[in-house]
Amino acid sequence: MKKVILITGVSSGFGKQISRLLVRAGHIVYRTVRNQPGPGTTEHLLRMDLTSYISIRNTVRTVVQREGRIDVLINNAGMHTGGPAEMTSSTNIRLQIETNFMGMVNLTKKVLPVMRKHGGGTIINFSSIGGLMGLPYQAYYSASKFAIEGFSEALRMEVRQFNIKVIVINPGDFHTNNTLNRRKYLPPPNEDDPYGDQFQRTLSVIENDENNGWLPQFLAKKIVRIINCRNPKQRYIIAPFEQKLAVLLKYILPGKLFSKILEGHYKIR
Repeated sequence: MKKVILITGVSSGFGKQISRLLVRAGHIVYRTVRNQPGPGTTEHLLRMDLTSYISIRNTVRTVVQREGRIDVLINNAGMHTGGPAEMTSSTNIRLQIETNFMGMVNLTKKVLPVMRKHGGGTIINFSSIGGLMGLPYQAYYSASKFAIEGFSEALRMEVRQFNIKVIVINPGDFHTNNTLNRRKYLPPPNEDDPYGDQFQRTLSVIENDENNGWLPQFLAKKIVRIINCRNPKQRYIIAPFEQKLAVLLKYILPGKLFSKILEGHYKIR
């Protein structure tokens, strides 16, 4: 069955691959980007800034005016900060939370009345493995994803009566533009940097994991299958076995022991 789908953040990575496969599968796919789109197909491509309520409102209004409904919302867009929690600028913290969490919340709130009016729908929220465990030097990224987890869990129970499904996606490490686009920590000039050496050691591990991660096409195929599924699960952890195992260990091991395992992986001394 052909569905009207709104997906955010399609300029690269997951969003780009997911939208391509959904169009190929015959769905009507409205894609959003924050910046002016480059060359290529612009059909159903809309500019939307997740930090702007007006931009969000106008995007939803455009889709509804054209199609009359939204069957699936894929909250994929986000950004990534990296650095010591103490040293991260308030500007980057605010941008991280406003983009990954508040933007997703505001868009979801605008889409929900549309779905209720038309008898149901599906909301797919992109969290992360970092939304299930705090990752060193990615504190605010993890915080934004933890927020998505709590929001999705509560929302799922509230909208069940309206035949609206809420699904959370937890990707592991994938080879996307996240590594290049991460807002990295810049040490203060002419000052001793208490975190510098450790941050560089940990960052090398983070970037190695990402650069050797799966390709986004793998996840995109999973999302297409989830959308076509009549009775999808509440959560999909899409990651290599080792990362799925880490999630399991987080919940069965004592906290101190699990922290030691993470510290070993990220070369925390």
